[in-house]
Amino acid sequence: MNVPLVLPQFLDRAVSLYGDKEAVYCDERVFTYKELNGRVNRLSHGLRDLGVTKGDRVAYLAPNTLEMLEGFYGVFQLGAIMVPLNIRLTPADYVFILNHSESRVLFVDQDLYHLIQPVKKKLETVEHIIVHYKDQETNETDYNCWLVNYTDKPFERANLDEDDVCNLLYTSGTTGNPKGVMLTHRNNYLHSLSSMHHLRVSDRDVYLHVLPMFHVNGWGSPFYYTANGSTHICLKKATPEAIFQAMKNHKVSILHMAPTVLNSLLQYYEESAPVLDQQVRVVIAGSAPPPAFVRRVEEELGWEFIQVYGMTESTPLSLISTIRPQISGLPQNEQYRIKAKAGYPMIGCDVRVIKEHGEEVAHNGNEIGEVVVRSHGVMKGYWKNEQATMETIRNGWLHTGDMGTVDQYGHIDIVDRKKDIIISGGENISSIEVEGVLYEHPSIREAAVIAVPHEKWGETPHAYVVLRENQNISEKDIINFSREKLAHFKAVTGVTFVKELPKTASGKIQKVHLRNEYWGSHGKTGRLVN
Repeated sequence: MNVPLVLPQFLDRAVSLYGDKEAVYCDERVFTYKELNGRVNRLSHGLRDLGVTKGDRVAYLAPNTLEMLEGFYGVFQLGAIMVPLNIRLTPADYVFILNHSESRVLFVDQDLYHLIQPVKKKLETVEHIIVHYKDQETNETDYNCWLVNYTDKPFERANLDEDDVCNLLYTSGTTGNPKGVMLTHRNNYLHSLSSMHHLRVSDRDVYLHVLPMFHVNGWGSPFYYTANGSTHICLKKATPEAIFQAMKNHKVSILHMAPTVLNSLLQYYEESAPVLDQQVRVVIAGSAPPPAFVRRVEEELGWEFIQVYGMTESTPLSLISTIRPQISGLPQNEQYRIKAKAGYPMIGCDVRVIKEHGEEVAHNGNEIGEVVVRSHGVMKGYWKNEQATMETIRNGWLHTGDMGTVDQYGHIDIVDRKKDIIISGGENISSIEVEGVLYEHPSIREAAVIAVPHEKWGETPHAYVVLRENQNISEKDIINFSREKLAHFKAVTGVTFVKELPKTASGKIQKVHLRNEYWGSHGKTGRLVN
């Protein structure tokens, strides 16, 4: 008889083999895997008492806490579906997502309750709101008081099938409403096996939750680190100081984050030089960093840099950019350049870069096409949105909307989102390439490049720049710097200096806000791309 690939098996394994080992540190609290499992069972019993059954949706609005982590397994034991909510949305966004998903129970952290309180009456299906770390002023059910009413004895699980949906993850839409991505137990289970292999996860690892658990590469980690009996360190607020302190206190060996967060750690390291004596692997997902960025991480911090690529719709990871033996003899600078790329397909993933009519691009690092994925991780579809599902998954291939090239070694390099490609005088310009050059300037802390209108060329690159402290350079200086480093048609033609760039909760720069701001302030309505 075949055993279905369902996620509660991962916690079962950890309890069986690592029951007395530290599983989770959260604030000043520490729990073994047996104790974590007991809390998970209490949660499952409590949810059943509230009437939650297989297929029901249970939503979470919380930072990285023990309560968020145990939610995954507590919800899954009932065969229910977890709906993790982005903590940086507006109350109106939560109304849409909670009503669209038809969530019956909402768990919310006290620090985020103010986002729900004003719209409670608009929630059509939520029957119970339960608050983590509740204060005396909040008139809702207190999570800990509620939880202790239930037994920690084993929970009689629902009849789970590996093709059952277990996660409903809403992508952050920039126009219209977000779409709910349906991921199954099988999606997550096989993705975990592949990821733990490529990231070399073991029972010796101590994993620091920097990426929010609602994020594309944040909710995968509760599965493969738990399966291996690794130790989880929960961090509610991921400031550079808090990250380094947690790394020192707990001997953290691996952490995942966005490039902008890693950039803030490099800046903090420059100022404070914290000392860590353990080996560290840092996993980066997002825009391809410049090779100089990789060099700084490996030579200054002494950490191993691992670039990965994925998206919510592919559960998420599909590519990894580590150095394989056959190219290990390349010069170090060339290896840094390769490590900065999205990489080659992970086990179980078929990833290609195709031109308009479906033929693959040449492996020359120049020809650009769209990245498409066929894998065990491709979503079941969008919740209650069959049209969008058919537009995204065509002939079995997930069309990512990312544009890329393939080099002679088979490494894919993401050159831009379709919407971020700048078309100047008929030439395609990668905003990521231009940003990579700007990051080489010693006075620039952060940079984002967008397309702006130009009478002669149609569009040209425009940079939004955050300077380092006590630096004073002009727009002309930056334009000249980019012209020295790039072909002239790729160089920026203008610069806007800002104190900070708009970012998502995971630290990804939101170019849509920069585009809308620029085009709106200049009286244009032609290319409000999202």
